[in-house]
Amino acid sequence: MNAVTLGPAGTYSHRAARAVAAEVSFRESVTAIVDAVESGEFERGVVPIENSIEGSVTESLDALADHDIAVTREVVTPIRHALLAQGPEFEVVASHSQALAQCRNWLEANYPSAGLEAVASTARGVERAREDARVAGIGHPDNAGDDLEILAEDIQDRTSNATRFLVVAPESARSEAGGKTTIIVYPNANYPGLLLELLEAFADRNLNLSRIESRPSGERLGDYLFHFDVDAGLYEEHMEQAIAEIEAIADNGWVRVLGSYDTQHVLE
Repeated sequence: MNAVTLGPAGTYSHRAARAVAAEVSFRESVTAIVDAVESGEFERGVVPIENSIEGSVTESLDALADHDIAVTREVVTPIRHALLAQGPEFEVVASHSQALAQCRNWLEANYPSAGLEAVASTARGVERAREDARVAGIGHPDNAGDDLEILAEDIQDRTSNATRFLVVAPESARSEAGGKTTIIVYPNANYPGLLLELLEAFADRNLNLSRIESRPSGERLGDYLFHFDVDAGLYEEHMEQAIAEIEAIADNGWVRVLGSYDTQHVLE
């Protein structure tokens, strides 16, 4: 099996993808990853969906809503950030915007005068540090290699820092087996009690929602779609009933069921 994820090599996405496939290729954006999977170029894609400090990755949410794909697995991995540079003197810290945010307090306390540069991935920030002595990167300490110093380790603001990744596949790979299901709902409506109706479809059947997220539909201002992660599989009768009710509520819009899947924890 081949998989595609955020590159270059050495990103946290790469670490998660190695649990999915032996052969891993790279793209520079989540949208490009999902495009490549939907087109059949790759069997699987691995995209970050949520961080325990900074919350949901909006590019991933929007890419899931815009493509006909399936979710086949969830991979959870701890995030261990280190500050990597050619030496202790530098002017700029470069990394992915999420990594910079996850280390915000530490950076302000230790390097308040350093500029911050958001790049496509943590590995890209480390590459910047490798190319330019004025730049430090934030990434996994294993990315230091022989030419960068590890100036500090575990610089994330919370030790519980972890990221969820979703493994995406062509729509034909959708499964009804698994302990969690992801659903995207676009009601194409706006009236008092709409969200409550959607939530009651799950609550009335004792179905737990582990994540609820709203995103602009892109159709018009104030118009939203909703992402739901449900702690149940599509094979369960009460889940099937809940989806039928959701589809009736959203009959002017659409409901996309991305499939059921299980969680894998990757510790290293």
